[in-house]
Amino acid sequence: MFAVESFGLSIRRACQILQCARSTMVYQPKTDEGDEKIRTRMRELAMRKRKWGCPMIHRVLRREGLVANHKRTERLYYREEKLSLKLRKRKKRVSELRVEIPAPSGPNERWSMDFVHSRFSNGRRFKCLTIIDEFTREAPALDVDSSIPGLRVIRVLDRLKETRGLPKIIRVDNGPEFSGKALDEWAWQNGVKLDFIQPGKPTQNAFIESFNGKFREECLNEHWFYNLEEARMTIEDWRVEYNDFRPHSSLEDLTPNEFIRQYETSLTTQSTTDLNLEVAQLKG
Repeated sequence: MFAVESFGLSIRRACQILQCARSTMVYQPKTDEGDEKIRTRMRELAMRKRKWGCPMIHRVLRREGLVANHKRTERLYYREEKLSLKLRKRKKRVSELRVEIPAPSGPNERWSMDFVHSRFSNGRRFKCLTIIDEFTREAPALDVDSSIPGLRVIRVLDRLKETRGLPKIIRVDNGPEFSGKALDEWAWQNGVKLDFIQPGKPTQNAFIESFNGKFREECLNEHWFYNLEEARMTIEDWRVEYNDFRPHSSLEDLTPNEFIRQYETSLTTQSTTDLNLEVAQLKG
């Protein structure tokens, strides 16, 4: 302190003259060890998931109990670690008024199916059948091949029928794989309704379109596939991570599998409560 060193004053006298508290002079900044742990985990997530921005990384950190306040994440993420994404601004377009799609009320009520196309490193194209449950946002299957006709779609659905059951409704577009006789006959035999969107109206299948965007941005655009086997393994790993690890904002930051377990627990609790009420009414 200048006054103490230059004029030989005591710290108490110097603080009285300058009208400041003595605690200010002896204060030593505290190093927050928790910040370093958060920084390490944040850098790790940013390296693994290059397309994840601050909101998504904050959800993961909060789920792991590392941080609670989003302002702390933003301070470390944007200002200090400089991990912010540089996104191109899209021009706003005037769109037609859209009709809101009613959300399903339970699992396996309505699924959505679509196709996503990509290329190998040699330029050869491949195809991926994407399927999601609109209620739980779970991706039960991602089938990859160079060609996926209607019969191949049926084989995937039959496999899902054995492992988890079939939905009441499947929303699809008007592609030949979905509108052909093979899938129509299979749907009639299994009691599944095929809900076709209007041609040229992908917004009517918004759930699968949103999923396809995440799938392309976080998986297909981030890997360089050399062959079909490598593509299948990488895409399946991403599907498992999507269902088990990636938090979903529409599910209150739960993963699809966590949301399913929470939903089943609530149903069991509700059934037990209803049963107890019925027993009490009979006894009364």
